[in-house]
Amino acid sequence: MSGHKLLLVEDDPNLGNLLVEYLRAKGYQADLRTDGQQGKDTYDQGGYDLLILDVMMPLKDGFTLAREIRQKDASTPIIFLTAKSMKQDTIQGLESGADDYLTKPFSMEELLLRVSAVLRRSKGVEPKAPEPDEYVIGDSTFDPRKQILRTPEGERKLTTKESELLRLLCLNRNDVLERSAALNAVWGNDSYFNGRSMDVYIAKLRKYLREDPTVEIINVHGKGFRLIAGEVGKAASAG
Repeated sequence: MSGHKLLLVEDDPNLGNLLVEYLRAKGYQADLRTDGQQGKDTYDQGGYDLLILDVMMPLKDGFTLAREIRQKDASTPIIFLTAKSMKQDTIQGLESGADDYLTKPFSMEELLLRVSAVLRRSKGVEPKAPEPDEYVIGDSTFDPRKQILRTPEGERKLTTKESELLRLLCLNRNDVLERSAALNAVWGNDSYFNGRSMDVYIAKLRKYLREDPTVEIINVHGKGFRLIAGEVGKAASAG
């Protein structure tokens, strides 16, 4: 159980209650407010580890709320929920101080992964640099937001778990990705059953990348996995 305290500001009470109950079931302390002013008043009381803000809300929209918060708090991570997919809206959100964003509709699993990843970055476990548009893995490229892996053999749409696991390997490339950390981040706990499931996903990722002799995902006995790639680097983030 994480114990992290989250504030969700979402004007759709049905969706909001659903998300809060899911986050609580996953071990988070989660509170719901249904407009931007309520969200600001509750945030001002302090104590939150992460804020999840809907963009389109009455009284105060998410962008405005984020900018007000950032005027005095540069560190509490913020995730935007938006029904818009326009690039300009995404840029505006990031310029307002967001750490990440989710475009509706999204899965509960994807929300959990984003919350976990942002909290890890904010606590210094992952680098705080913005997520790149693509990771370069030898002759392949991986788009973590669209969950697409492009290899010389073609383009493959990854599942959420495949994508998050590959992302963690890329973030820790040429270093050890600890088994327990990966399990807790992607599966929610490091049970034996989930461990066997992760081994299956690692095997899938190896299969997807097998045509490139410079790329290898190796087992590090008793520790975890290491993505080895001779020319791995992060593509420059656009915009």
